[in-house]
Amino acid sequence: MHFTKQGIVLAALAVTLPAISPAVQAADVLTAAVFGSTGSSSYASNSRSRSLGTSTNPTPASTGMAVNPANMPTGTVMGPNGTVMGPNGTVMPVAGTPLVIPTDTNNVTVAPPAWAQGAYSNSTSIALKPFASKLFEGRFASTFSDAASGDYVLAPGDRVVVRIWGARSYDDVLIVDQQGNLFIPEVGPVHVAGTKNSSLLSTVRSAISRVYTDNVQAYVSLQSAQPVAVYVTGFVNHPGRYAGGSLDSVLSFLDRAGGIDPERGSYRRIEIIRDKKVIADLDLYQFALAGNVNTLRLKDGDVILVKEKGISVSAYGLLREEAVYELTQGNAAKDKQASKGARLIELSSPLKNVSHVSVSGTRNKAPFNRYFSLDEFKNFSLADGDIVEFVADMPGQTIMATVTGAITGASRYPINKTVKLRDLLRRIEVEPELAATDSIYLRRKSVARDQKAVIQDSLRRLEQTALTATSSTPEEAQLRVDEARLIQDFVKRAGQLEPDGVIVVSRGKEVSDIWLEDGDEIVIPQKSNVVQITGEVVMPKAVAFEEGMSLDDYLAAAGGVSSRADDKNILVAKQNGEVGLAERLGICPGDRILVLPKVDTKGMLLAKDLMQIIYQIAVATKVAIDI
Repeated sequence: MHFTKQGIVLAALAVTLPAISPAVQAADVLTAAVFGSTGSSSYASNSRSRSLGTSTNPTPASTGMAVNPANMPTGTVMGPNGTVMGPNGTVMPVAGTPLVIPTDTNNVTVAPPAWAQGAYSNSTSIALKPFASKLFEGRFASTFSDAASGDYVLAPGDRVVVRIWGARSYDDVLIVDQQGNLFIPEVGPVHVAGTKNSSLLSTVRSAISRVYTDNVQAYVSLQSAQPVAVYVTGFVNHPGRYAGGSLDSVLSFLDRAGGIDPERGSYRRIEIIRDKKVIADLDLYQFALAGNVNTLRLKDGDVILVKEKGISVSAYGLLREEAVYELTQGNAAKDKQASKGARLIELSSPLKNVSHVSVSGTRNKAPFNRYFSLDEFKNFSLADGDIVEFVADMPGQTIMATVTGAITGASRYPINKTVKLRDLLRRIEVEPELAATDSIYLRRKSVARDQKAVIQDSLRRLEQTALTATSSTPEEAQLRVDEARLIQDFVKRAGQLEPDGVIVVSRGKEVSDIWLEDGDEIVIPQKSNVVQITGEVVMPKAVAFEEGMSLDDYLAAAGGVSSRADDKNILVAKQNGEVGLAERLGICPGDRILVLPKVDTKGMLLAKDLMQIIYQIAVATKVAIDI
């Protein structure tokens, strides 16, 4: 059944009160529109029965220092010989899975990684970080490759555990020599360089079985990849030579160098140099946006060079990520197109409601400001240092309204913003026997915010007055202190209540035809023959409505009012959202009688102000709060 109202007359949004106290007058305002004016494991060589002998290969512990940055406390730096220096200069032991650093460590730089250095400050007026700078907040430097992958290819310097048992016994950690061999006593050299980790066991077993054909078992496992020291230079925060594993990513070494300089360094022009030749180019945007990873295996002496950043612009507003975006990569042929607005849109991913773009910067040494539609901006050439704001400058033509209560159809209605309440009511399907169509009211978010602001302002002024009150005697001073404590507690509790933002639109058979706002909730109450009695009564309860029962009768049914009740000014909240004095509005089915507390005026300087706020809160929240 479709609900229809005809002959609607715009109802007043406020009611004129009888001549009562100013506090009660403030309480009887019905709408918010006028509401309230107020480590490396070293395997020792074991001599067993019929031992094959002891290898002359050095143990891992003798080849360098063990470092585990993952376990370093905040503020520590690396010291010599595998130590960690605390903030006070004390030497701290390092525990955990080791990274073995090459013996030649005289020029190896050790420094806190990028995430520990606070390296990403930016001097632009809107203080944005470079796009992809979050890559260096993931603690790359605390992770090290152990070459456990089966696809890892062995190389000179790798360490391999070899164990033989049965008729012969042998246990040692061997290093792949420069010829790519593992030298096993009595077996001889076994060439393993270029062999995948997954094939290492079978390769060594095959060599052993050619010497020992009977009752000899072998276990072979890659312990650690070859350690390397890599130079990191260019526009990084701490250029130097850094130690790591050969499978450590370029990101790990950049992190150890403090990350890329946010003001000058490029996230898109990173070169890997080997023997004075560029062997790879790295664009971190490819990783950040598409997950493309450079799997280049670094070697000792490689150079990671971070170039100067290209044309960069600061983008903010309605974006998935506000940041400084680097548009160009130093290729003149490609940079012209890359500096277009379309490229920035591609990188920054504006939200779907973006309609316009504001660009400010400098052209010919003079301030430059332009305002484009999104389509116009796509072909605009950006310059280094431009600041770009993405905005929604095209208001929507539809709003969303919600309907609750005794309805049978839809509860959410996307409507044209020009639609009024009566227009929407014609579309709503209701329970014909249950819907109280003469008590419709609205809840509006903007009204609730206004009510909240008024109450918060009143509470603030009340608390301020209480805390600054003066006194002429010690006795009065103590009274003011006690009063301030009570008021502070009241303010804390009252500040947590949320107004309901009710707008009264129905009085009897008439409904106000008002403009709707986005987020409005239209409430069609269910018919009720019950009267609720709450607040300062002995036994709050619900009582069946009976014709002829007076206010006193209902209060008596709840055991009467308490000793703290204000029995002179009792409020009633009607089904249509209206709140006022019970003696004026009367009692009807579905009403809620609200008995407010009485403020003891004896010795209380702010009793009048406090009473007014209590009534304001009751009107806005339908809650009786006591001092």
